[in-house]
Amino acid sequence: MDGPPDAFGSPYRLLSGAVVPRPIAWVSTRAPDGTHNLAPYSFSNVATTDPPTLLFSSGGTGDDRKDSARNAIETGAFVYNVVTEDVAEAMNETSATLEPDGDEFEHAGVTPADSVVVDAPRVAEATVSFECRLADTLEVGASTVVLGEVVHAHVDESVLTDGKMDTRKLDAVGRLAGNEYARLTDRFSMERPP
Repeated sequence: MDGPPDAFGSPYRLLSGAVVPRPIAWVSTRAPDGTHNLAPYSFSNVATTDPPTLLFSSGGTGDDRKDSARNAIETGAFVYNVVTEDVAEAMNETSATLEPDGDEFEHAGVTPADSVVVDAPRVAEATVSFECRLADTLEVGASTVVLGEVVHAHVDESVLTDGKMDTRKLDAVGRLAGNEYARLTDRFSMERPP
């Protein structure tokens, strides 16, 4: 079957079900009034490595932006926490709709930890966290894409080999569609051609 994206049901279902697995940015921010915010975004990725820049796409634009995007824009900072299997349930809890003054860290039972460079908390239990300084935003349709330059990284020694990131040791969780996620338990290697 061929056709425009809406010929397959909702474009959201088509894209989120076919572009898989997606990394999950567990984005932590601090509002200007000091309130913590923590939410998962599966429309996320690396934008470039020079300078090192990560992105997440958040629903809403202008005055309708979600807290994570609004806080990142207003304060100029956010932390991109990598979701691993041991914190997956807590990550899921932070997708709950809380009252405006609700604290997702407390709700999910995770610990806010001070960052070194930016004024946004990180998740202490996360194996890898990237402190990001707001680099740019882009409104695309009904969403705001937030780009942040990585200015400091927190990496647990357990996922390093000879001081370098070892993907075989990182139990990252990827997003599929609906209520489904993927583990990195079945890996294979291929040599890249010259």
